[in-house]
Amino acid sequence: MKKIGIIGGMSYESTLHYYERINHIINDKLGNLSTAEIIMYSVNFQDIEPYMKQNRWEIIENELLDKAKKLESIGADIIIIATNTMHKLADYIQNQISIPILHIADCVAQDCLKQNITKLGLIGTKYTMTEDFLIKRLEKNGLTVYTPKIEKNIYELDRIIFEELCIGKIIPNSKKYYIEVITKMIKEFGINGIILGCTEIEMLVQQEDLQIPIFDTTTSHINATVNYILKNYN
Repeated sequence: MKKIGIIGGMSYESTLHYYERINHIINDKLGNLSTAEIIMYSVNFQDIEPYMKQNRWEIIENELLDKAKKLESIGADIIIIATNTMHKLADYIQNQISIPILHIADCVAQDCLKQNITKLGLIGTKYTMTEDFLIKRLEKNGLTVYTPKIEKNIYELDRIIFEELCIGKIIPNSKKYYIEVITKMIKEFGINGIILGCTEIEMLVQQEDLQIPIFDTTTSHINATVNYILKNYN
């Protein structure tokens, strides 16, 4: 079985989901006491988040590259970055290491294409919604992607992620707000699916809340990771 290197801690809530669900799936597939071989570097998000606000991504880039190199050096066969927003730096990191980074956008795009759904909304942090690092990767996979355009919507969706979901707070009014924004996107853009482009949003919005299919990047990333490490495994 190939070894997974996880760069986590952004936030710890989503990283918990990665670790737990990867191992549940492995155990369901292989049985007995089987679990995944995982090497994890969980960073202190409090040290990183201020640099995001200051737009000093080069500092975060170097920090995460250091973690990726350490994971590679101690035997990881593949790296997953357990957050959507930090995939802004994925290409830079990939160019500096020799093992593959399994890109979260590629994983969720494949799940969309399997259902023949190509016109999708994307919600996440303000970085994911206002910059093109995830949108372009999704479009490269053949999807047409729309994001919220009203600034107050973008900043409130972002605030809920960082001030609530990242520390495990589930607030009913925030759930209502997310559903209202997505419903507005359905009417405005005619989307026939929604990508939850932040690894914490799945804690707030579930399939039964909407009439269009939800594509959760966390779930897609986890499933693709398991498929990768079990390929050719006997």
